[in-house]
Amino acid sequence: MPRPDTPDTLDTPGAPGTLDTPGAPGTSAPTGKPALLSAGEPPPPAHRPEAAPTPPPAPGGGPAPRGDASGPGYAAVFRVREFRFVFVAHLFSLLGVVVSELALTVLVYDLTRSPLLSSLTFALGFLPYLLGGTLLAGLADRLPPRRILVGCDLVCAACVVLMTVPATPVAALLALRCAIAVVSPVFHGTRTATLADVLGEGDLFVLGRSLLRIVSQSALLAGFAAGGVLLTVVPPRGALVVTAATFLASALLLRLGTVRRPARGAGDTAGGLAGTWAVLRDRRVRALMVMFWVPPLFAVVPEALAAPYADEIGVSTAALGLLMCALPVGTITGELLAGSLLSAAARSRIVVPLAVTGVLPYLLYAVEPGVALAAAALFLAGATGAYTLGLDARFVAAVPEERRGRAMTLMTAGMMTVQGVGMAGAGLAAEFLPVHTVVAGTGIVGTLCLLAAAAELRAAGATEGRDGADRHVPHG
Repeated sequence: MPRPDTPDTLDTPGAPGTLDTPGAPGTSAPTGKPALLSAGEPPPPAHRPEAAPTPPPAPGGGPAPRGDASGPGYAAVFRVREFRFVFVAHLFSLLGVVVSELALTVLVYDLTRSPLLSSLTFALGFLPYLLGGTLLAGLADRLPPRRILVGCDLVCAACVVLMTVPATPVAALLALRCAIAVVSPVFHGTRTATLADVLGEGDLFVLGRSLLRIVSQSALLAGFAAGGVLLTVVPPRGALVVTAATFLASALLLRLGTVRRPARGAGDTAGGLAGTWAVLRDRRVRALMVMFWVPPLFAVVPEALAAPYADEIGVSTAALGLLMCALPVGTITGELLAGSLLSAAARSRIVVPLAVTGVLPYLLYAVEPGVALAAAALFLAGATGAYTLGLDARFVAAVPEERRGRAMTLMTAGMMTVQGVGMAGAGLAAEFLPVHTVVAGTGIVGTLCLLAAAAELRAAGATEGRDGADRHVPHG
């Protein structure tokens, strides 16, 4: 691990993420910048994506991602030393988020005995994303990325520490939960944009993003179980102390293990809603962003209605657990298969087919299926989430580098917001219709909306030849 008393190793302005390379520690990476090697660590072979000419447009709009025929594979991502720090910091952040959500929910219920206020702690994890993502997105480009990442972790840690104070009232607990949610999209957008600096804009970036998503989905399977076990040992405020420690650990890892880079868009003066429009007025970027947003809007419906559906068909809580796990297990499986077996070009080709068929398996709910068939439908729907690997490559290539942090923040904020909207809409519809009808109807309505989004993506890609000269598209 790099020592804190040798800042020059990490504080080289503008230094890209480097790979461990053969030779003596401290030798230069291919870019001529200092290599970041741990003392005594045997370095694996180097693998760095090289710039390549832009390939011809792929079906569905936009150029296919750069990369060789087979792709580097997930193992190559872990050879990038800086990514390893980002990855471990991500694990700590996830642990902190999952434990804090569960502990805060239990704490609020213990203090108020109100199911409404207890459930509101979960809703507050979604709603402020829109505010933070819209108004604060510009910070992701106007400030040095490492400063933002470390600062956001410290803000979250401070909020959680205040939650542990016994005198903190319930209203303040909910306000602190909102504060964490407001800075979250800035953190995630900045980290995603920084991954393109660490891994390059090619296949390593796509696989790095995929790994972080896989970890996030895995947290849905194991995180709440671990938090539940923790709450049997310590009280909710004690669990929140653990959460604060995880945020601090993440901040320390990002501070010591990542390169100090200058702000990528320091000259971009557009802020707030004006800056948001500066990103969204690009038709192709807008179409790609919508393609990220529409699938989650409908994908969350069966999960939001899992408990009512289990009650509708009269199955046990164990069966409910199977329904809740099926979608994330399918997502993990699809990502791993696409990332391991498909080339970058193949992943680009399957973006539209997988996206538009993503909620078609929900049509099986029309026959009010049992647990096995419903779980199979959810697994298949989750597996289609592999379309995001190809979409990631198109998105990072389409967004100008000086606005990449803002665009990634907006994309993240939108995805979280539409999930909250989808959950709320599903609950509202289920007040008037049987649950299985709502889920099956989601398969129809969602598919129609996805076909419209795909048509706009194709049209935006077709117009790029006419207006592309007026737009900066990074190819480095």
